[in-house]
Amino acid sequence: MRHIIYGAGAIGGSIGARLHLAGKQVVLIARGDHYNELRTRGLRYRNPESDVRLEIPVVDHPRKIEFAEDDVVFFTMKSQHTHGALLDLRDNADPRTPIVCCQNGVSNEPAALRWFTNVYGMVVMLPATHLEPGEILHYATVPGGFLDCGRFPGGIDDVIASVAADLTDAGFTARPDERAMRWKYAKLLQNLGNSLQALCERDYGDLMSRARQEALAVYDAAGVDCATRDETREQFKGGSSGAIAGVERGGGSSWQSLARGTGDIETDYLNGEICYLGRLHGIPTPVNETLTVLAARAIRTGVSPGSMTAEQIQTEVMNRS
Repeated sequence: MRHIIYGAGAIGGSIGARLHLAGKQVVLIARGDHYNELRTRGLRYRNPESDVRLEIPVVDHPRKIEFAEDDVVFFTMKSQHTHGALLDLRDNADPRTPIVCCQNGVSNEPAALRWFTNVYGMVVMLPATHLEPGEILHYATVPGGFLDCGRFPGGIDDVIASVAADLTDAGFTARPDERAMRWKYAKLLQNLGNSLQALCERDYGDLMSRARQEALAVYDAAGVDCATRDETREQFKGGSSGAIAGVERGGGSSWQSLARGTGDIETDYLNGEICYLGRLHGIPTPVNETLTVLAARAIRTGVSPGSMTAEQIQTEVMNRS
């Protein structure tokens, strides 16, 4: 099995590096300065125990890959880039190519199913950062993260069992699960705080709790199968992260988007997913709507992480309630 990592950022780079170190076949797809650095100098992969430079095959577009029957494509780009990636992959790969959506949010799997027959959902519990071209900071060692997975919309098969086995060999915890999406809906509840961390990085007051309450209300209205908080704690217990020498750890993926000035942010597919479900089912979601609007404004205007206070966000919420 060859693992094609489409999006070699924090998540994809960490997974690709660990698979490569475990002796698995890996190809990375990257872009821009990151691609140039990977092509010319290799991937600098750093974790609390090691600092290595890895020569992993890399391309900047799927058209430069000769796809084979045993290929599996990991989608590890942020959700706002999924549509474009699917179009590029559609034009270059067979529709039966397995697609593993190793991404936050729950919109990527149904999008992929429009063009590809074999789609899989994979929860992402993996502490990593990508701020500099050619470098990935992965703050976990054993396990390297939790990557439970299954077919979309449900079930397991030999492909995802083999993927999980390879990831386990690479030092991750990856369990095939017939109902993998329920873990992704539970993870989405955590990711509602990504925008808060990017916007204010301080005491959030009750904003996170209210965002979660809105989400649970729309889940109930939509009949979403979501793992409970107790189930999630039990399923993903035992994970830990550590410091990397000489590195001050930053925030999560949305924080990184603001810090890097990427020009886009994933909030539309996190808090925005709750807004979407709320509008479908007539449930007000003022906190999640406000966070979606403010995150878009922040990325558009190029402000640094932590540019707002919780009180300012509370005022914006009140104006939308």
